[in-house]
Amino acid sequence: MTENVLEVEGLRKAFSGKIAVDGVSFSLRAGGSLAVVGESGSGKTTTARMLVGLEIPDAGRIGVEGRDRSRVPRGRRARLARAREIQMVFQDPYLSLDPRISVSECVEESLRLHFAMDRQARRARRDELLERVGLGEREAAALPRRLSGGQRQRVAIARALATEPKVLILDEATSALDVSIQAQILDLLARIRRTLDIAYLFITHDLALVRHAADDIVVLYRGKVVEAGPTEQVLAAPQHPYTRLLLHSVPRPGWDPVQIAADRRALQEIM
Repeated sequence: MTENVLEVEGLRKAFSGKIAVDGVSFSLRAGGSLAVVGESGSGKTTTARMLVGLEIPDAGRIGVEGRDRSRVPRGRRARLARAREIQMVFQDPYLSLDPRISVSECVEESLRLHFAMDRQARRARRDELLERVGLGEREAAALPRRLSGGQRQRVAIARALATEPKVLILDEATSALDVSIQAQILDLLARIRRTLDIAYLFITHDLALVRHAADDIVVLYRGKVVEAGPTEQVLAAPQHPYTRLLLHSVPRPGWDPVQIAADRRALQEIM
């Protein structure tokens, strides 16, 4: 049985008295891929931010390979060690990249921060990472504003991989890209996953992406897990009305308007 690299138990977070995440639990196996899905306000991004330490849980536990990572560690060295375990790629790579430095400097800075390497070894590793995500010397020398959205997202992925994380969180990482570029990035991520045996946590509302990229799925509604399981099983026979409504959010032939209306009524009763 494959060991879980990430275990989340009873995670809870409130802002100004309003609960954003309420008792969320799930696990992610080493080398696996899990999608946390839901509409805006469902709590999925808050969950991701707690996993990388950008928010502190009010309650619950975050475990990485059996180590408790629920609280921000004290000391710079301990914080860096925590950051190396879980990295995040954000929806808008331009906002997460320093516009003043080149692509190569961006990736090299991450290596300098996390690892004791001499300059030659750091540059060799930088070049290896950029090549892995499909970027060459021309892109390496460019500032972020000179790159396309897809190229910037490749830079963000390379920078995240520089720390050699156990888990890579992809927070709507393809939603701002054209459909053809989305497919290229997903193919790239699939190759990286096979090569490095890294685990992915997709934060998304896009069920088409989930079908293509995730082994398992967790559905969040108003901060709570309402359904979870293998992706094919959940999407083929969803048990919760909210999951069914998510599937019906994109028009397609064969819809049952009576069932949709019934699911909406059921969801209102739950609320």
